[in-house]
Parts: sequence; structure tokens; C-alpha cells
Amino acid sequence: MNGIHDMGGMQDMGPIRPEKDEPVFHAAWEGRAFAMDIAVDGDWPEGAGRFQKESIPPADYLRMSYYDKWATGLQQLLEKSGMVTREEIESGVPNGRNTKAHMLTAAEVAPMVAKGFPSTRDVAATPSFHPGQRVRARNLNPVSHTRLPRYARGKVGTIVRDHGVFLFPDASVLGLGAKPQHVYSVRFASSELWGEHANQNDSVYLDMWDDYLAPA
Repeated sequence: MNGIHDMGGMQDMGPIRPEKDEPVFHAAWEGRAFAMDIAVDGDWPEGAGRFQKESIPPADYLRMSYYDKWATGLQQLLEKSGMVTREEIESGVPNGRNTKAHMLTAAEVAPMVAKGFPSTRDVAATPSFHPGQRVRARNLNPVSHTRLPRYARGKVGTIVRDHGVFLFPDASVLGLGAKPQHVYSVRFASSELWGEHANQNDSVYLDMWDDYLAPA
């Protein structure tokens, strides 16, 4: 998906101004949005939450704050899955007829957070590449979710490390299963990405799935 969310390498998006002693949440509603996103046991594919946020129209995406996107994406997933209705969201009152909704109880939160949300997969999968090998990022422009940055497509880099086998989110969000495969840390010289005027001493390391790469 070539959307406004893929901002890597873009310019003129405004300065980054780090806050001294920045709070975890700038408002109480942000904490609630985060908690709801974690607590809802949604009947949707793994990775769908990120894909839903990416699908927010560009003008709205640029206008929204970080947790605006979280809350909006969750609301849309809840409606699409039938867990809530538009009327329930607008009124803030459940209609009592929904049997799909399930929220974590307070007792379930600590074990779930301790377990985390690992995307590693303990399955046998043959790696297509090895550390030290030169590879080219494929020039892919899917209409759905992808984690292959636009600025790296078609560029040549070197595999530095094999991280092991992980779920492939591009397939998962479409309901096509985990499609587990190896993920590699790939080093790209800044001059390869940005041209001859880039700092020759800089590099960018990207984590890339098997399906994103081809031999160089």
C-alpha cells in the first residue's frame, strides 16, 4: 500500500521537536485509547489494526494525532467485525443485542501483557538468503498492507543477520494465514538510497522478509 503513512525518505513534513520529560500520554483519553486497543479481543487477522490505520484517508491521517489514529482504526475494525454498531458508538450505550463483543477482564490483563504479542514462529522454514549476501529489495506496490518501505524498493543492500522465522504480515492481514518465513537485517548504504550527495559514512538497516528480497 503506497499511502501517506509510508513517510520514510519524505521531506518537508515539518521539524521533529522532542519534548523534555515528555509524558507517556498527553491526555487521559490517549491512555484509554491505548488500553482499549490492547484489551479488545477482536475477530480479525493478526496485523489488521495497523492496516486499518494505514487506510485512513490521507487528509485525515495528517490531521490526526497518534492516538487519534489508534482510536479511529479500532472503531472501524469493531464496526466491520460486527462487534458494535454505529448507533452504539454514537450514543455510547450498548443495545444489549450484541453477542460478539468480548473484552479482557482485569484479571486477564497482567498475564496477557506478560506474554506479549510475539510474531515469531517455531516452524521449519528454509532461508532464501544468508548473512553477507547482496540482495535487491523487490519493486513491489501492493494495494494492501506491506512493510517494505517505498524508498528501499529496487535498492541493493547486504544481509547482516538472520533474525529467524516470523509471521508474514502482508499475508496475515488478508486472512491468508501466517505464511512464516525468515526475516533479515539488511544494510543499505545511504548513497544507494539517497544518491551521491548522501553522507558516505551513513547506512540504514531494515528488517526485511524473504518475499521482499531477490538476489542482487
